[in-house]
Amino acid sequence: MKLILINAFILLLIDFYIYYALQKSTIGWAKNTFFKVTWWAYSVLLLIGVVMGIYLNIPLMVRSVALVAFFLTFTSKAFYVLVLLMDDLRRGSIWMKRKIFGHAKNKIVAEKKKEPTSENEAISRSQFLTRAGILVAAVPFTTLSWGIAVGGYDYKVRRQKLYLPNLPKAFNGMKIGQISDIHSGSFYNKKAVQGGIDMLLAEKPEVIFFTGDLVNNKADEMRNYQDLFTKVKAPLGVFSILGNHDYGDYFYGKEDSPEKRKNLQHVKEIHKVMGWDLLLNEHRKIRVDKEEIAVIGVENWGTGRFPKYGKIDVAKQHTEDSPVKLLLSHDPSHWRAQILDHRDIDVMFAGHTHGMQFGVRGEHYQWSPAEYVYNEWAGLYTEGKQQLYVNVGYGFLGYPGRVGILPEITVFELVSA
Repeated sequence: MKLILINAFILLLIDFYIYYALQKSTIGWAKNTFFKVTWWAYSVLLLIGVVMGIYLNIPLMVRSVALVAFFLTFTSKAFYVLVLLMDDLRRGSIWMKRKIFGHAKNKIVAEKKKEPTSENEAISRSQFLTRAGILVAAVPFTTLSWGIAVGGYDYKVRRQKLYLPNLPKAFNGMKIGQISDIHSGSFYNKKAVQGGIDMLLAEKPEVIFFTGDLVNNKADEMRNYQDLFTKVKAPLGVFSILGNHDYGDYFYGKEDSPEKRKNLQHVKEIHKVMGWDLLLNEHRKIRVDKEEIAVIGVENWGTGRFPKYGKIDVAKQHTEDSPVKLLLSHDPSHWRAQILDHRDIDVMFAGHTHGMQFGVRGEHYQWSPAEYVYNEWAGLYTEGKQQLYVNVGYGFLGYPGRVGILPEITVFELVSA
């Protein structure tokens, strides 16, 4: 939070610097009222949006757009300022040269021949500002366009070993696949979606987890994609849960209604038709060679304004004898808020954050605006003997693409510690 406020202050300083440079130039459009109002209105509204996204429980989509826009704007303007500073240093050196040698008339005459007049220099400065502006504007435009054209369906398989001290011998080496946040209402390329499913199935996982948000708002968004996801099968089962978007709150409102109940029932039925075992505050035992582990699934539970339907105590009932307990819970904030108090939960599998669909993710480093909203937002986290894995999602929401944080198919290998 402190870092983003510092960045906001720096952005305002950058705004003043660029604005001053534009006003001192001879660019006509930079001096009209429309430009001045637009320039400062955008900056102020952007900062307000970021502050609201951090302090208020506004929709995740709006929060994501505000934070991504903030960091794209910050990066673009910072680059612009760097180029301006280089030009100001050049101009400053010319000014210093004139001051130092201004006493010699012959030097002044010589410099007048070599150097442009102040008017020509201003024109050159204006041309420079215009061209630099076009270049800087092209950076986020190109990046976001690429994210739409390619990033939204550029599925990546991420492999992760999970070391579990109490893992029964029969489960050592078992492969578990995870996908999350399908958001079928956002899809527009059925062939690409099929390609991601093929990648998951090619890994031959023995169990598959789906950790919520099958749709954006309504069950009928799955109409064109149900046949594809019906192919997602595993020998020991596909276990699924609901996410915050599956309840229809963002379309029907938070109040109960017959239409909302009917839609939710339809969502649940889709899981059943696809052959997925939907866990609604309950658990299942997976047995291999007379040994077993427990898979626990809770309904959505998130901090802040997000639904709190999850009942971990109910879901855990009668799992006391299971040496390993794997929990499916959509929102990673549930882990720190409640699950860490349940020391018998070995691993929690979550989604929800999307990694804001924007950032950098490498083998040893990752960054996204999501880290200013969520303590845990992508990948594996450990505290004591408990672990959390956050999948950044299969689909997308709001911005119809991804930049840097690509759609994820996770393949886990269970290993005896």
